[in-house]
Amino acid sequence: MPDVLVLGAGMVGVSTALALQAQGQEVILVDRTSPGRETSYGNAGLIQAEAAEPYAFPRDLASLLRTIFKRGNDVNYHLDALSDQWRPLWGYFRASAPARHEAISRSYAKLTRRSTADHAPLIAAAGAENLIRRDGFRKVFRSTSEFEHGAAHAERVSRQYDLALRVMNSAELAAAEPALKITCAGACHWLDSWSCIDPGGLTQAYADLFVARGGRVQTADAGSLQQDGRMWSVGVSWGRLAARHAVVALGPWSPLLLEKLGYRIPLLRKRGYHRHYKGGDALNLPMLDVENGTALSPMTAGFRVLTGAEIARLDAPPTPVQMVRAEKAARELLNLGEPVEAEPWLGTRPCMPDMLPLVGAAPRHEGLWFHFGHGHQGFTLGPTTAALLAEEMQTARAPMPELSPRRLS
Repeated sequence: MPDVLVLGAGMVGVSTALALQAQGQEVILVDRTSPGRETSYGNAGLIQAEAAEPYAFPRDLASLLRTIFKRGNDVNYHLDALSDQWRPLWGYFRASAPARHEAISRSYAKLTRRSTADHAPLIAAAGAENLIRRDGFRKVFRSTSEFEHGAAHAERVSRQYDLALRVMNSAELAAAEPALKITCAGACHWLDSWSCIDPGGLTQAYADLFVARGGRVQTADAGSLQQDGRMWSVGVSWGRLAARHAVVALGPWSPLLLEKLGYRIPLLRKRGYHRHYKGGDALNLPMLDVENGTALSPMTAGFRVLTGAEIARLDAPPTPVQMVRAEKAARELLNLGEPVEAEPWLGTRPCMPDMLPLVGAAPRHEGLWFHFGHGHQGFTLGPTTAALLAEEMQTARAPMPELSPRRLS
């Protein structure tokens, strides 16, 4: 009989399985699909060691009006989503107050600072070095005013958290990225971050490593989880698969499962879109077009263009207006080529209002553990928070109490 069922085979779940396995636990990884096929597949492929300060809700009037009236491309929202998202949105707004955001960032920076070091041994053991680049990424600014503001902010973050940064002027950026069609004001090159040319492939490589070390991946519906006395079980074709512990690492679907157990998780759902293009010019490094809320990442499947956040119901049909704008912005920057997919890919980022993931023991159920809510950084932080969770499961002591699910009460 296994010791632990890990529900969810994205980067967070697979990393959890590996961390528990390294402690000598017998682990079964449970998902309805193959590892790395959801949000862990569709991101920009960045391991963001520089992301010391999580994305805050805009609080100044100009930014609020820009968001409300959808004047930018970084945020879109559906009105019908606000009925069930107002609570996490309000919590997000409150947590983004300067003093509180500063305190949250102190905790967040502890996680991002070690992210590449926690990925490194898994990358090596999984034989996935060919998927990784260690030369950072760039935030690019088109206008002088935005560049000056962005560079000042980046330099402050670099000093405060001891992060390597190169601020590039227009000529330096043009020399580094000769494929750019327009003259930009400059860029901030974050040097400590890594990039991956196949995020889903890296997650699958970690899952293959887990299996090679004796683990097992089981296709099953995690929604069938139930408590049977002191055990937790899920339904499989031959009956029920049980273990003493269950870790919920289902990303945006976690609250739906936990609601059945009486937990009301105020999760904010941020959808995002991407599409691949082939036949155009290439960038040397991943890039964020700051003013247009558009990310551009070279991938094995083609040149990936990604959007900002969309607030929508979990079952809402796609509304890829941001993807249309992102493609337009990308074509202004370089010769993009033609789309690979008939329609854009769509995924959902699971964000907690206080911008910190839920990592630790469930407040009211013995043997149940939470591991989700990483927002934009599940791919970055999966191995890091997995190590923290494994430590708590082994020692019964939370190494970072501020991540504990008990804060929900």
